[in-house]
Amino acid sequence: MKQFLVFALLLITILAFGQTRTTGSMNRWSAEKANAWYAKEPFLVGANYAPANAINELEMFQADTFDPALIDKELAMAEGLGMNTMRVFLHDLLWQDAEGFKKRLDQFLSICAKHKIRPMLVLFDSCWDPYPKLGKQHEPVPGIHNSGWMQSPGADALSDVSQYPRLEAYVKGVVGAFKNDRRILAWDLWNEPDNANDNSYGQNHTIKTELPKERKIAIITNLLPQVFQWVRAAGASQPLTSGVWIYRGPEDWANSAKWSPMEKVQFDNSDIITFHQYSNPAELEKIIPVLQKMGRPVICTEYMARGVNSKFQTHLPIAKQAKVGMINWGFVAGKTQTFLPWDSWQKPYVSGREPAIWFHEVFKQDGTPVDPAEVAAIRQATGK
Repeated sequence: MKQFLVFALLLITILAFGQTRTTGSMNRWSAEKANAWYAKEPFLVGANYAPANAINELEMFQADTFDPALIDKELAMAEGLGMNTMRVFLHDLLWQDAEGFKKRLDQFLSICAKHKIRPMLVLFDSCWDPYPKLGKQHEPVPGIHNSGWMQSPGADALSDVSQYPRLEAYVKGVVGAFKNDRRILAWDLWNEPDNANDNSYGQNHTIKTELPKERKIAIITNLLPQVFQWVRAAGASQPLTSGVWIYRGPEDWANSAKWSPMEKVQFDNSDIITFHQYSNPAELEKIIPVLQKMGRPVICTEYMARGVNSKFQTHLPIAKQAKVGMINWGFVAGKTQTFLPWDSWQKPYVSGREPAIWFHEVFKQDGTPVDPAEVAAIRQATGK
C-alpha cells in the first residue's frame, strides 16, 4: 500500500511537471517585454511588510483590525529611507468580504502611493500555520518567530478540490479589480510553494499539523500552473512571479535538469525571476549571474537575516551594481516577532529576554533603528 501511495504521488508530480509547458506558460511575457518593463523601474528596495500591530495577513486586512493610521506612519518611515516597494501578503479567506476587502486594499494602495511605494502583492503562501481562520487572531506565542502567520490556502482547502472554485474566484476577483492599477508593482502568486514547514508545523516538530510533505508539494505543483492561468485570465497588466527559495548552490539553478518540478513551474511561468537568499554576500555574488542568464529581470524578494550573515551593508551594494531589486524580511518589530530567529521554534526566547542579535526588522517598535549603520546603508543604496 505504501509503495502504491508513493507511486501515485510521483505520478501526480510528473503530470503536473509536464502540464506547465502546455498550460502554465501560455501568455507569459516575453523576455523583451519583461526587460522593457524593468528598464523603467528604479533600483527597487523595500521590505516584506506587515504593520507592527498585525500578527498575520488576516489581522492586517480584516475590517476590525485594519489600521490605516499606523500603516501611514510606518510607510512614512520607509519613504524616509528611500524605499520604493513593499512585499505584502494577502489571504484567500479575506475574499469572504470581497467588497470590504477591495475597499481596504484600495485604501492601502493609496497610502503606499502617498509615500511613493509600489508594493508587490502576494496571493498565496505555504508558510507557517496550515489552519487559518477568520475573526479575532490569537496573541503572539511568547518567544517564537511568526507564531501566528497563516498559510493561504490552508490545508483543508488544499486537500479539497471542491474549494478550488472559491480560490479561483478570489484570485480572479482581487486581480481583476486591480489589473490595471499602476500603484501595484507586480503579483507574487505563491510564496515558497514547496515549503512544508519541517521545523515548525511539519515533520521535524513535536506537534505536527502540516499535510504530509510529499502530498502537499504534489498538490501545489499541480495547482500553481492553474493559479498563473487564473491571474492571466483576470487580465493582470503587471508582471507575475513565484520565487524560488530552496538554495542548494548556483550549479542547481544554472542547470534546468536539476530543477525540482516546483522550480520548473516557477521558472517556466514567471515573467520576472524572483528568489530568496538568506546567506552570505559571496553566495549572493555567485547566484545573481546564474539567474540573470535566464534573460529576465531578477529581484530578491527575501533576504537580511543577521544571524546568517545576510545584511544590508553587504548585500545592497552587490545588488545595486547588478540592478537586482532587494526586499528584506521585516520592517517594524511587532506581533509577528520575526526579530527572533527561526530556531525559536525549538528553543523559545522566553523570560522577556531578546536574542543577542536581532534576526529581522529595520526598526524597533518605538521607531528607533535596530542599527543606525543599517539605516545609513539603505539610504546610501537608495540615494535618499
